[in-house]
Amino acid sequence: MRATRLVSLLLLLQMRGQLTAHELADHFEVSVRTIHRDVESLAAAGVPVEAVRGPAGGYRLAGGYRTKLTGLTAAEAEALFVAPAPAAELGLGGVLANARLKVLAALPAELQERASRAERYFHLDARGWFRAEDTVPHLPTIASATWHEQRLSARYREGPRVVRRTLDPLGLVLKGGAWYLVARRSAGMRVYRVSRFVSVRIRDEGFERPDGFDLSAYWSEWSRSFEASRPRVEVKLRASDLALRFLPRDLQPGDGVFTVGFENLEEAFRELLKFGTDAEVLEPLELRARIAETANQVAGLYAVQTVR
Repeated sequence: MRATRLVSLLLLLQMRGQLTAHELADHFEVSVRTIHRDVESLAAAGVPVEAVRGPAGGYRLAGGYRTKLTGLTAAEAEALFVAPAPAAELGLGGVLANARLKVLAALPAELQERASRAERYFHLDARGWFRAEDTVPHLPTIASATWHEQRLSARYREGPRVVRRTLDPLGLVLKGGAWYLVARRSAGMRVYRVSRFVSVRIRDEGFERPDGFDLSAYWSEWSRSFEASRPRVEVKLRASDLALRFLPRDLQPGDGVFTVGFENLEEAFRELLKFGTDAEVLEPLELRARIAETANQVAGLYAVQTVR
């Protein structure tokens, strides 16, 4: 959107000092002519962008001009980069609202209206359908320790037991409606589901982040390895068009028979039973027999009893 590009252009000049029209065009992947028009729009809105002539010329903000964010705090600035729903879970809902007001107040009139429209037309709901929501009462504390690079003492549920852990929290990830903590402990890097923390306490001691640690890159690599390591059961079946619309996306067709992967037989049983006659399991035979047995039990339960 043009309004977003105008704000980004202003901030880029503020951070970099001076850039040529070609450099700006490459950065935003637009034409040089578009950059010229954007600069004219900023100038018309009262932003003192000046053109510097010559081979080393370009655009810069005159007189060391900087945008005024009317008292934006560090916490509010951090919250700006988080979507509203996750920000509320992190304990930053009020902070985010204040930050938005301050940013809107600092924008030129033309951009204020354009920026406020986004909230009217777009909403992020990161939750999955028909799933119980994770309970994450300790998320704000974990987030605070992560922001300030402070060590955590935690009790964490691993299967049937609760273990004690001392963690260096390196980053939080929201995946499919569930929060995960990437942390370092004595045994190395680990990923923890936030809903499984029984208790957490921020310690007085801080820690140093690993040199070059990139949260996004680590999560991408870890999630690929995690998915590859999960057990997988392949089920061959016939399915109606209706069932095909709702079966998992890794469906592999072949001569009217489809192969689909599940984490285990129990998951396959629960998922496929709900399709009734719209999905017929061919293999494995163990799953086919279990569904047939369950179908007979259901039929018997609902059979019409003859009254004599």
